[in-house]
Amino acid sequence: MNAIEIKDFYKQIIGDTSCQLDYFFDNKTNTDFGHINLFDIAKFYFDSKPKCEMNYDRRLYYKISLIKGRNFVEYADKTACIETQGILFASPKIPYRYTPQDTNQSGMFCVFTKEFLSKSKTGLNIEELPIYQPGSDFVYELNDSQFIEIEAVFKKMDAELSSDYVYKYDLLRTYVLELIHTGQKLKPIKDTNATTNAASRISTLFIELLERQFPIDSDRQSIQLKKPTDFANALGIHTNHLNKVLKEIANKSTTEIIHARIAEEAKILLKQTQWNISEITYALGFDEVAHFSNFFKKHTTLSPVKFRN
Repeated sequence: MNAIEIKDFYKQIIGDTSCQLDYFFDNKTNTDFGHINLFDIAKFYFDSKPKCEMNYDRRLYYKISLIKGRNFVEYADKTACIETQGILFASPKIPYRYTPQDTNQSGMFCVFTKEFLSKSKTGLNIEELPIYQPGSDFVYELNDSQFIEIEAVFKKMDAELSSDYVYKYDLLRTYVLELIHTGQKLKPIKDTNATTNAASRISTLFIELLERQFPIDSDRQSIQLKKPTDFANALGIHTNHLNKVLKEIANKSTTEIIHARIAEEAKILLKQTQWNISEITYALGFDEVAHFSNFFKKHTTLSPVKFRN
């Protein structure tokens, strides 16, 4: 599964029309300030569909959604139910899926890149914020007064986006930070998921995290999740719990599944590319050629060179 970048997001919602994309990505906003934009939930997700299910995609952008309507949000081993209205903070680190339960959906959401917030004069690193850490609870139910308070911030952002104020992006960063800090003070929704469903979801998310690293399209690309602890941290669960779930569902350990997939990708790269062994070693996350060669021989009984030839 390839990564969904911010421009891919626009192509999904407005179609692959270059002139429209140019409108959203003029040189000034995209290069100097990072990127931010605001959308109406009903307009972009429910104009033509009675129900919209957002899948576990690998998003390379951040999103804050103010949601009015009944929704299920699934992530890691948890399910949160937004009964009437809530707010969701999505990041590239946390795979999730939310499923609207009716067509009466409204609200607003903003999307922004890491670069946008990194331009803040405070030098804030968004990846260090608690709400964006793996294992965090990032979806919250809102009461009426909380919803009105947060909606007012979104409305100010909407007005500022269309203004010609010279420092509007500095102001927009302030509004985004206000939303984040408001969210970090909220109490997460109680998990409503049954244990059996949780185990199934952990297994599904693990496979999603594993598969999204492939295919490897460039010899400058290297997989980042290589060990059971990498996957457990990304899912916000303990390594032993992940291993227990996979043993029950797949009858294999976490390490066995990871290694089998890497070995399969190694075969593909050796047969279908002209990359040298060092390049393939790097792409598959190994530190040294010798380590990769030993790994490959253990799984295929052949050295990488003999397999290729």
